[in-house]
Order: sequence, then structure tokens, then C-alpha cells
Amino acid sequence: MNTDNESAILYAKKYIEDLLSFFGLNTDVYATSSDDEVIELHVPSTQFNSFLIGQHGDTMHALQFVVSNALRSQDFALNRVNLDIADYKKQRAERLAERAEGWLKQVKDTKQPYDLRPMNAADRRIIHQLAAEWGLSSESAGEGRDRHIVLGYMEETPEKPEKKSKAVKETKETAELEESEAPEEAEASEES
Repeated sequence: MNTDNESAILYAKKYIEDLLSFFGLNTDVYATSSDDEVIELHVPSTQFNSFLIGQHGDTMHALQFVVSNALRSQDFALNRVNLDIADYKKQRAERLAERAEGWLKQVKDTKQPYDLRPMNAADRRIIHQLAAEWGLSSESAGEGRDRHIVLGYMEETPEKPEKKSKAVKETKETAELEESEAPEEAEASEES
């Protein structure tokens, strides 16, 4: 098992750059790992954005899966990858956070639980983080493609969140959640 994180990051960066050059796109990919658990790969905006992202991000997720498997096959300990093309995931997280504010306000006002629609693990992480910031409880329920979040009211909640989050940073708790749902995430496709 290769535990050199720097080598894993460089390998992932080179792998995705080589893969993109196969499609005629020679670009520099920004690669980092701030928490030594996930390699963050950022591909800048190009004329191939729609091709590389695909419908509902399917192509981007497939590329992410391929890079992750390449790291595993080379026996790197650090093999979890988050690929973002032209800030697609960041913008999606911001839009989801805006929609979630309405759901969170509804739970605060009515003090009744609220079941959200089924969503993928990345979207659930964003909602869990926002609910915690608002002082509300959140719990994932269901299995497979039917896995969703139930927002709940807790008696001692702050009136307003201290800081509105863009909901793009992972907490240690949500990272563990992703690890437990990794097989599900590879099979499930995103819904808009």
C-alpha cells in the first residue's frame, strides 16, 4: 500500500490531464488534498464543459470514478477523488443551499419533521451541514436510490444561523457518511 499522499495527488492530476488530452483538451488541472482523505481535482472552464460534465453531471462522475479506480489499481492509500469541472459542483451546492433555506425555515416555523426528496450522498452532506448550522436535526432515512433526509426540530435552536454557508466543505462526520455510502453513490445518478 502506497501511503505517499503527494504521489497519489500527482498521479491523479496526471491521469485526468492525460485522459482529457485524449479528447483534444490540453489543460492544467488544479489538484490538492486539504484533509488527506479526498483528492480535489478542479478542471477549469473550457469549450468542452457540456461534454465533460454530461447530463446531470453523469460524465463528470464517471471520470471521477475512473480516476479513483486508477488510484486503487496503483495501490494508493489515498484513493477518494472529488472531480469538479468548471465549478459545476460548487454552483450546484450553492443552488441546493438556497433551496434548502426554505425547507429549514418551514421546519423552524412549523416545528414538524419534513421529508426531503431522495438525493445523492453529496447533496445529503450539504443538507446535513446546513441543518446543523440552523440548529435543526437531520437524519438520513431509506436505502439505495430512495435514501433521503428527514429534517427535524430541536427545542433549543438559535433564532438565525450565525453564518450562511455555501455548504461546500465537508465535516469529519459527513466524510464518514460518504465512506459508508460510496457503493451507492457510484451506482446512483443525480436528479435535478
